[in-house]
Amino acid sequence: MLNHENITALRMERQFLNSKANQEEYNHLYRDMQPGQNVYWHGFGDPPSISFRAAFDDIEYNRRRQQSRVLVKGRFQGGNLGWIEQNDLELFAGLTMKPMTRPTPEQLELFTLIEQEGPLTIQSMKKQTGMLVKKITPALHRLQEAFLVYEDQYDGEWDRGWYRFAEMFPDIDTGRYGRHEALKIILQRFAYRCVFFSSKMAKSFYRIPEKDIKMALKELVQEEVLLEYKEGYLLKSDHKLLGSRSFTIRESIYVLHRNDFLVKIYEEDLKERYKNGTNDILQYLLVDGEFCGAVLGKFKYGPYILENLIYDRTGRVQAVMEAVYKVNGNENPIRRVNGVPFPHV
Repeated sequence: MLNHENITALRMERQFLNSKANQEEYNHLYRDMQPGQNVYWHGFGDPPSISFRAAFDDIEYNRRRQQSRVLVKGRFQGGNLGWIEQNDLELFAGLTMKPMTRPTPEQLELFTLIEQEGPLTIQSMKKQTGMLVKKITPALHRLQEAFLVYEDQYDGEWDRGWYRFAEMFPDIDTGRYGRHEALKIILQRFAYRCVFFSSKMAKSFYRIPEKDIKMALKELVQEEVLLEYKEGYLLKSDHKLLGSRSFTIRESIYVLHRNDFLVKIYEEDLKERYKNGTNDILQYLLVDGEFCGAVLGKFKYGPYILENLIYDRTGRVQAVMEAVYKVNGNENPIRRVNGVPFPHV
């Protein structure tokens, strides 16, 4: 049936939150959820991960894919770091590239230096130019966004070489796709994994201007790839599928970190819904396919401080707490549930 419950159930199936993906399924899932990111806060420097979806250790799997340059690092979502498959570099260049129209003297100097003497580490650049690291780093990031340089992070080491992008990837044509064409391809992948989505959700994930997204969506509707449904869109094939088959929402509790794909597509609404003046939002609760709570507290190295568990439902509180501890450990117990000190819950 074409309703919210059936859409949610199919989304859980498509994202392997009902049953975990094998390696082949994971490869397709990763492609559709690109750019991949690591676990928020504690995963800095680690390979990307799609938490809870894989039937194997996908961090180690993606570590191997980094080492073989199957996964490559870049700045694809409003300047944020992410990992994409090398095969999709041309597509994401078309989607996210920000050409250098007015390069600064620092950007020009560093690019020339890398062009002439690269690969170079940031410390080598500092030594040769006399620039401070706080000047070098943002200049390199801007050159990354223009697909002019590449940071070769193929392992966990901190001192990484910076190459001229064209030297590292001589066969990649960064001008192959325009943004409109790239969006039309990307949005079909996004639609498959989300099942139902809005332009706002796509903007939240890809950090692309919503007017560009709406133009691509309009054309996909005209081409009968997508159909408008309520305030969003479905694949035409999914409209037919949902109308003829019932899917099952399996009982589940997931504690999702802030870089999770589902969190990112609802990020603005979730932040507003669970914002707190004194505590950070550490994670969000996805219960039976619906966001219905958050873990509030303080980030720190080692176990987080779990100040308050916000839970919008009744029942299954103990199961939710167990899921929170499974992700965070129980070294720092949850102090409150819905603002009430835990011993009184």
